[in-house]
Amino acid sequence: MIQNLQKNKQLILFDGVCNLCNASVQYVIKHDKNNVFMFAPLQGETGQLIIEKYQIDTAKTDSILLYTEGKGIVYKSTAALKIAGKLGFPRNLLQVFLVIPPIIRNWVYDYVAKNRYKWFGKQNECMIPTENLKARFLN
Repeated sequence: MIQNLQKNKQLILFDGVCNLCNASVQYVIKHDKNNVFMFAPLQGETGQLIIEKYQIDTAKTDSILLYTEGKGIVYKSTAALKIAGKLGFPRNLLQVFLVIPPIIRNWVYDYVAKNRYKWFGKQNECMIPTENLKARFLN
């Protein structure tokens, strides 16, 4: 479905103007030793395509999305924990929190998401990847 998504890669869709989200993307890039992830801002063409295809109400789902070809999307705390699971030891241990019911995990996630601009700030436009990282980003 996503034309430029490389085979066997997972796509992290994130809020491109959120400082916390951008810092999280930088953290994933730094610790993604197996080069599992690609990235796209929710505000870009790829993000909008996935939002439309999966009929995601962005007013209700203020979230990071993890897209896997053939499997679809997961979001909120499930996406964050599945991403952590691919980042190697000790970050992969965070997957243990998947045993907590999503309603509880997502309550915490939603609280942080609701306050992220106030706590971490917001940019006027999406981050622009460096030349070294451009191949890992989709528009």
